[in-house]
Parts: sequence; C-alpha cells; structure tokens
Amino acid sequence: MERPQQSGTRTPQKSVLVQRRSKSKSYRQSYRCSGGAPSRLWLTPTLTARRLNTSRRPPKSQDITDKVNAEHLALLVKTRWQLSYVTPLYQFRHTELKSYSRQLSAFIAAEKQRGLAVEVEGTQNSFWVSFGVLQGLAGAENDDPETVLIQIHSKPLFSRPDEPQKLVWSGWLTCISGSPKYLCSLPKDFTCLPLFGCSGADVLTSLVKSWIQQTFDCCLGPLEINHTTLQWLLALWTNCHAESNIQHLKMAWTLPVTPPLQVTFTVHPQDAWDLWSSVRKASPEGAEDCIDMEEVTRFLHGLKSHFDRHFRLDLSAGSLSQVSTALGSASFNGRIKMSSSRYVITTLALLTECALLKMPI
Repeated sequence: MERPQQSGTRTPQKSVLVQRRSKSKSYRQSYRCSGGAPSRLWLTPTLTARRLNTSRRPPKSQDITDKVNAEHLALLVKTRWQLSYVTPLYQFRHTELKSYSRQLSAFIAAEKQRGLAVEVEGTQNSFWVSFGVLQGLAGAENDDPETVLIQIHSKPLFSRPDEPQKLVWSGWLTCISGSPKYLCSLPKDFTCLPLFGCSGADVLTSLVKSWIQQTFDCCLGPLEINHTTLQWLLALWTNCHAESNIQHLKMAWTLPVTPPLQVTFTVHPQDAWDLWSSVRKASPEGAEDCIDMEEVTRFLHGLKSHFDRHFRLDLSAGSLSQVSTALGSASFNGRIKMSSSRYVITTLALLTECALLKMPI
C-alpha cells in the first residue's frame, strides 16, 4: 500500500519573521467574518439558492483499509472532530505541502515570541508541523481534491532527549463528493476543500485557522450540524443496521422551556430497524434505490409518537440536538465522531454538502 505523501518541519527556537505572498494580485477580496466585505466570487454561481438534497443513495459499506494509511484511518475513527466550513482557498497547491509545513511552523513560533500563545509556550518546547495528502478518501464518481491532513507534534518542555514526540493537534481539509457544478465554476486559482475538522488545544486551533485564512485569503466559520442534517444521519446510520449492527440508537432532544430541558431517548436497534423498514418505500422497477426526505420525516415521526405514547411528552416542539449509534455520533455544536471506517465516506459526503451550503458566498 502506497504511503501518503507527507512533509514536516520543526518550529525554530528564535523569533521568525513570517513572510507570505502579496495579495495585490488576488482574484478576490476575502470575505472576512468580522468585516463582512463582499467576496468577488459572486462572479461564479452562488450556492445560496441550493438546499440540502432531499434524496440520496442508501449508504454502502466500503472497505477503505487498503486505500488509507492504517495509522491515519485509526486517527479518523477514534477522534471526536470539531467541524468548520472553509471558503475556497486561493493559490493553494498540493505540491507545496512541504513549504506549508515550514510556514505554519514559523507562524506558531512567531506567535509564541509575541506572547500571543502563552498556553502553548508554557507546556511545550517546540512544535513539528506536517502536511500530508490523506489518500483514499474520495467519492467513487467524483474528481474531488485530495484530502489534506495537518498534524502537530511536540515534546514537553522538560522531556528526556530520547522521549518520542507526542501528537498534540490534528486537522484535515476535505471535499468528498462535492457539487461538480460548483467546483467547475471556480476560477482556476481556487481549490475547494470546504470541510475542516480539527482536534486538539483551542489555542493551536486558533493559530492554525488564522494561518489558513491569512495564507489562502479565505474565511473559516463554525459548522453546526442542524436539525435536518441530524435527521439524515439518524436515518442513514439506521439503514446500515442490516450490514453493520448499530447496537443502539440514541437521541438527545432540546425542548424550548425555561430552563431548557434536554431529553435523552434510546431505542433498541431491532425496534429502530423494524420502524425504518416500515416507512421505506419500494423503488419502482428499474429505478435507482434512494432514500428521500419524506421517508426520513416519517421515521422521525414514528420515533416521536412512540416516545409520546410511553412518556406523555411531545418532542415535536423541540429540536434534535444529538444522535449516536455504534457507527458514529454527531451533535448540533458541530462535533462528529465516525466510529466505523466503513461509513466514513458516506458521513463526510453529507458533511461536505452541509459545508458548501454554509459558505457565505
């Protein structure tokens, strides 16, 4: 199995002046979260008229263990990720990952010298930043940009010389089964990697996001997993039960009372599967098997009715805030855990769609 391309560099101990390219010839002005300046990407077809797809294919189990590096795959499925959306990256090049490793390393060192990263400086000696291509993560029918993996290793300040470095921060930028129409409409100097996941210290997350925005003239923002997306995950994961036992179906609902009431609702996997099977419509002969939003809505209505019959509490007034099965978990605040490698592609494809719709351009 081919190893992912990877490069890295260590932060220098002395202050480093970080230089980056001039934006004078940039195709657009960046959409800044704080200033709200309009983007010149209005010249391309906008996404604001689009909505989350109302129909999608049932998830299929995919064995990607022979495509993705085992260490990186383990990282993907054992980590809880915080999600953000990212607008298209200006002049990003997959061939420049070694240079990006040096630049981000120098940026972190400079921020430490300026005293803006005191939490980092207080516990760590130096940082080793690596950018790599995470090969094997791609939609089957899409020519998506390669996923980029960013990792930061470090040693404690008073560690032994022979002590191995420790992974202190991880992140990735991806586009799985992105909208072909939108991707083709982008100017050639832009690369679309709209979904950003990270795990690690908040101060490092802030530094990495700041560097990405400054270097690639883009904007990052929080990606909440809204009520509709959580419903889709609920249905898609339940649909996998016949192939991969989901073990449980757990939901958290937030009800609009004072103070807010959170209700946790756990369903036996076989009961969930029986209900899901009862709401599924038979596809016409010769037509592609798809799951539509009407089926998802009926499934959720059945779950709420079951809860109301037993506990005399109507969940319809509330909103779904968290879903969990043995295949993964997701919450409204944008945290996701993909517990099964066989459904990573399906989950990331849905979240990529959400990130594209969230972008303010």
